[in-house]
Amino acid sequence: MKPLLVGVVGCGYWGPILVRNFYENEAVELKYVCDLALDKLVKLHRRYPTIELTTQYKNLLSDPALDIIVIATPVHTHYELAKQALTANKHVLVEKPMCTTSKECRELIALAKAKGRILMVDHTFVYHGAVRRIKEEIERQELGELLYFDSVRINLGLFQSDINVVWDLAPHDLSIMDFLIGQTPQSVHATGTSHTDQKIEDIAYITLTFANNLIAHFHVSWLSPVKVRQILVGGTKKMIVYDDLQPMEKLRIYDKGITVEEPESDERRYQNLIQYRFGDMHAPVLDLNEALKIEVSHFVECVQTGRAPITDGEAGLRVVEILEAASASLATGQTQQMPCVGVFS
Repeated sequence: MKPLLVGVVGCGYWGPILVRNFYENEAVELKYVCDLALDKLVKLHRRYPTIELTTQYKNLLSDPALDIIVIATPVHTHYELAKQALTANKHVLVEKPMCTTSKECRELIALAKAKGRILMVDHTFVYHGAVRRIKEEIERQELGELLYFDSVRINLGLFQSDINVVWDLAPHDLSIMDFLIGQTPQSVHATGTSHTDQKIEDIAYITLTFANNLIAHFHVSWLSPVKVRQILVGGTKKMIVYDDLQPMEKLRIYDKGITVEEPESDERRYQNLIQYRFGDMHAPVLDLNEALKIEVSHFVECVQTGRAPITDGEAGLRVVEILEAASASLATGQTQQMPCVGVFS
């Protein structure tokens, strides 16, 4: 099969990592790398001398042989660059978050459908071995009925000038939650504050409520003295701790929980009828392949077969809708109700 031709736009932090993964994928040929900063292109060219360098995005759009455009540029540019790529009949992989508004996301989804092109969002953590293992545990009903999703993603910096800490850090864990839970929230409430003259929130807390008393909470910060990347998922049968910074045992499954006994009589109704269960802890062996490598292979397969990606435009839209609601809650102090509530396929 003829290799798919790929162009990557953006050589900041994430762009070179995408370049490496597409360069190493045998089903594609990385033809272009595009960035406005020539020095970044020159640096990449030393490592990948066969790649064509350009500062002109139009060169990628006008090449009829180019199949795929990968967008790793600032968030505010995603919509326009992706729109131009789809209009030029290119398949698109766009960095997270997908766009700055849900309206823009919907327009890109509609355009991709009209053009028959694959639109995928780079929610890399969805493809991590630990996250995929959690998904397996949930689908096998090993956790029982889900009770909560709790995440902490904090560190010291890197302060952004164009987006707040919610739009910078929360998309990672929102995309994981979206993948694992498979429901849209009923409401979103966020609190946060800025500690600099930029008036951009650098610490925030987001709470989502779902049907059946399921609750999700997110703590994001650029002002922590320590780096923490941790997710807890609790169910009626088992609970899981995912610590991405652990060199070993990133995932721990605990056979712990509670059971609530029905009172035998009205006299016992106000007694403590909660029973605690303490079982074993299991640290499963995980797929150690790089998440982005798996994601790129999945994207390429979807382009080849026409199959919808796991993190398609709809997944990107759901994350942006929550980010919008969180931003509105930060601005008004009010809980935001989500318009579309339910389970999705």
